Amino acid sequence: MGGRQVLAARRRLAGVLDAELPEHELAAAARSVVTELGSPDRLRELVAELASGEGDPEGCARLSYRHVLGFDKLLLIDGGPRHMLRAHVWHPGTGAIGEEDIHNHRSPLASYVVQGRLAMELYEVGDEAGGIAAARYEESLAERSADWVLRPAGGARLRLTHVGQYAAGSSYALPAHTLHRAWCDTDAPTVTLFLETGAERRPHTDVFTAAGPHPGAVAKVPLEVPDYLDALRELAERLRAG
Repeated sequence: MGGRQVLAARRRLAGVLDAELPEHELAAAARSVVTELGSPDRLRELVAELASGEGDPEGCARLSYRHVLGFDKLLLIDGGPRHMLRAHVWHPGTGAIGEEDIHNHRSPLASYVVQGRLAMELYEVGDEAGGIAAARYEESLAERSADWVLRPAGGARLRLTHVGQYAAGSSYALPAHTLHRAWCDTDAPTVTLFLETGAERRPHTDVFTAAGPHPGAVAKVPLEVPDYLDALRELAERLRAG
């Protein structure tokens, strides 16, 4: 089931991303298409259509939730192993894990800031002589649930390599292994369109914290379909109001 906007977005994503592209070309293609689909008017029409029940509300609700880093993660289009398109609504303040969290991803990503402003820091693992001392965890999904499992993996020192602010209209792409942290940089919520790409996913991500030990597992609570549709309606209204 899919309305005009859903089908158009699916076709556009598949046409751009399903080809076998080198990594640098895939990153550029992903950044281009997420910018195109993140145009506020186009995204509003897509979200409003999904909020009316088009697409796959049951499947998307199962993969939508409040992320521990402090944003609402709403799956819009599930492109199977090759791409997933999500809307992120970032709330002012920190998430459950806290602002000290530094992490990477399972897949390459591209993101477009639709409303508000996002702040981001990039890091790399440095030598023992300097940098930030952090505990390292390997994060994976539990075998019998979708909960996050955090396994201690020693310590490390991280070096800050970049600090940036991304206002509405900005976009960026990151390889899967890039260590970073991001947060809402305004007093009002920030909306981003987030695109995961690539057929191969890493089995785990790396999480670093200087804020004290993490629990061994963090529950991932998916949205019920009515809550998912309500969240989409609220997002469509937020995009309409500008």
